Amino acid sequence: MVKLGVTGGIGSGKSVVTKLFALLGVPVYDADSKARFLMENNEALRTSLMALFGVNVYSNHHLNRKFLASQVFENAPKLAQLNGLVHPAVATDFDQWLNLHQQSPMVVKEAAIMFESDAYKTLDKIITVFAPEEIRLQRVLKRDPQRTESEVSAIMSNQFPEEKKLKLADYVIFNDDKHLVIPQVIQLYQTLTKQAQ
Repeated sequence: MVKLGVTGGIGSGKSVVTKLFALLGVPVYDADSKARFLMENNEALRTSLMALFGVNVYSNHHLNRKFLASQVFENAPKLAQLNGLVHPAVATDFDQWLNLHQQSPMVVKEAAIMFESDAYKTLDKIITVFAPEEIRLQRVLKRDPQRTESEVSAIMSNQFPEEKKLKLADYVIFNDDKHLVIPQVIQLYQTLTKQAQ
């Protein structure tokens, strides 16, 4: 089995790439969505988050994302503590998910902060989806109109710089409005399928 990681900065188009892999029949694990699910539904994680941030981190039994964001995006130590709780829970969940897909020749794990969390060390190959910061910013503001430019910039500043991601990646898919994404994904899928045989 080839365990493939897909990462990239906010607005880079990771989800577009992983949807294409899914259309090609590759099982996809979305770490960011799963993290949100676990923060809502994993009792041990909920208890730890309330101990760290107080009861306001939940509202009507649901994660208060706005409150949580306000606590961590200008506070690097608190963000590190949050990640220290969430990443191990996601890693355990991913291992359980892998057990369900043992017969698959290839699986994909999508995560925004794959390098920052060291999750890439458990994978065989990493794809970085690249787009320039200005394009990413405009995409996110269009996609999430409730977010301000400063909020998106704060998220970007907490992620690895693009140059660092590009250096650490095994493959790069350009989603910069100059390159077609589908042919890049198909070619990479074919390359990786040959390696897995």
